[in-house]
Amino acid sequence: MCGIIAAASERNVSELLVKGLHKMEYRGYDSAGLALHQENDITHLKALGKVSLLEEKLKSENPSSTLGIAHTRWATHGEPSEKNAHPHKSNERIYIVHNGIIENHLELKIFLEEEGYQINSETDSEVIGHLLDYFLNQRNNILDSIYLTKEKLDGAYAIAVLDIKDGENIYLARSKSPLLIGKGNNENFAASDPLAIGKLANEFIFLEDDDVAVISKSTIQIYDATKQSIQRKITEIDSEYQTTSKGEYKHFMEKEIYEQPQAILNTLDGRVGGDDVRDDIFGIGSSELFKKVKRIQIVACGTSLHAGRVASNWLSAIAGIPTQVDYASEYRYRNPHVDEDSLLVTISQSGETADTIAALRYGKEKDYLSTTTICNVPTSSLARESDFFLYTNAGPEIGVASTKAFTTQLTGLMLLVLSLAKSRKMNPKLRKRIITALRKLPEKIEEALELKQQIIKIAPEIAKKENALFLGRGIFYPISKEGALKLKEISYIHAEAYPAGELKHGPLALIDENMPVIALAPESEIVEKLVSNLEEVKARGGMLYVFSDTSIKMDLSSGKFINMPECDFLLKPILYTIPLQILAYEVALLRGTEIDQPRNLAKSVTVE
Repeated sequence: MCGIIAAASERNVSELLVKGLHKMEYRGYDSAGLALHQENDITHLKALGKVSLLEEKLKSENPSSTLGIAHTRWATHGEPSEKNAHPHKSNERIYIVHNGIIENHLELKIFLEEEGYQINSETDSEVIGHLLDYFLNQRNNILDSIYLTKEKLDGAYAIAVLDIKDGENIYLARSKSPLLIGKGNNENFAASDPLAIGKLANEFIFLEDDDVAVISKSTIQIYDATKQSIQRKITEIDSEYQTTSKGEYKHFMEKEIYEQPQAILNTLDGRVGGDDVRDDIFGIGSSELFKKVKRIQIVACGTSLHAGRVASNWLSAIAGIPTQVDYASEYRYRNPHVDEDSLLVTISQSGETADTIAALRYGKEKDYLSTTTICNVPTSSLARESDFFLYTNAGPEIGVASTKAFTTQLTGLMLLVLSLAKSRKMNPKLRKRIITALRKLPEKIEEALELKQQIIKIAPEIAKKENALFLGRGIFYPISKEGALKLKEISYIHAEAYPAGELKHGPLALIDENMPVIALAPESEIVEKLVSNLEEVKARGGMLYVFSDTSIKMDLSSGKFINMPECDFLLKPILYTIPLQILAYEVALLRGTEIDQPRNLAKSVTVE
């Protein structure tokens, strides 16, 4: 989970590289570094910490170069330190940056040490540079050395290479980790994310697995796994998508919370018409295929998994389709049975989540009827490898803790549910009701955002605690899990979620005056049972914070009710997400944590 950028140009690229790293800092921010080619020398700079510290070093030395590579790191092997920061070098000749994990790095280290190489870092990445140098010393050229190195590597990688003896070219290789080339005017770029080079190029080439490429300021050469020259598709990306300014907000997360009404409008745009969902919104032929679906398997990670768990309730209630939901990281390892006419659904913000991609590839080898994905990056691996695809169109999400990506995933999943129900000719009146509610949803979210001042009043009480419990029932249990995840991600408060009915089976032992309990209590057929669960908390001195759209008959002397806007019950999970995001943000603000870049986490999880 790191960020790579490389540039070959007629102009000085040092500042361009650092600016690109800033745009990718959400991918990793424990160290950063760059290597700049200068005639027969390489300027090699590293810094522990954020990219701004590398930028200070760069300003101090002020090197000029037309060829360079750079990297911002999120640690997988070895603690954050300058010695573990990229680029890594070998024999003062080869410099590499790497994203991914080399699974057999320990045996490669042994081999290299036996060949006389000194391993200077704790990373898995350093072996790549030494292997390249080893094969170069066997009288191979640089391109052949890359292919020979690739044969030795097990795992996932996106690699950019500088050779001190080549002042014109940057060498690239990709396997199971995203890497793209950006075409400029008398300059070319490479990066692990189009955000890094979005204002430098609008035409992109997405490398495929096992591709090797060579870029100079004027040329792009791509070779496939057999070393044959090949042309890859050129994709244009709107530069407006690359906007990453915080604007008037303190943090990207805050900005992204308040972008949700527009983001949901963008997800719905062109997908609904009249009283129903439009045909083929997941791709040509999707509506026809959906007629055959008898069962659904959802795989996802983290926040996306919570979206999938909400959708499993919708799929049963609206489309009459049984659904299994699995952690992507676990799915492949349980020898899953695939029922006849099953649809595999993957969900990811980035579309590059390694575990989810691996689950998709595993599923494509099984007897699934088809595959579809819901994600926020139309050029991502998931989008390109799935049979069908819905782009959530949320815009860039920079904050590591997902907000608008989650609510637009839920919106996209509801569109999937409606599409399946329509194809199966099920519940036309209910579909009409939901479409009407979806059209009103952005307005309802605006109302929920206005709860901020009420939430600010309760945030100090929770910010003083080190634990919190979230409760929900039915379709709101996944939302309570998402609320707990948000709080723990950015405030570092230990937070867990339970179905409220499970309290008496263990968690009730945790309840006392030091345990804030956040409950989602919308009006429903089981609201009275939920109130009984909350009375159990109250009787044991727990401090209750209840989000509800009904007058619950309950004396709440310790804690607070927060009245939610009215909304169609089936869309309330989306609406109830909003105050939990605001609560997590306001608590983290009081605790002074790094909100956009919480410790130990990164945004695009491209390692398994």
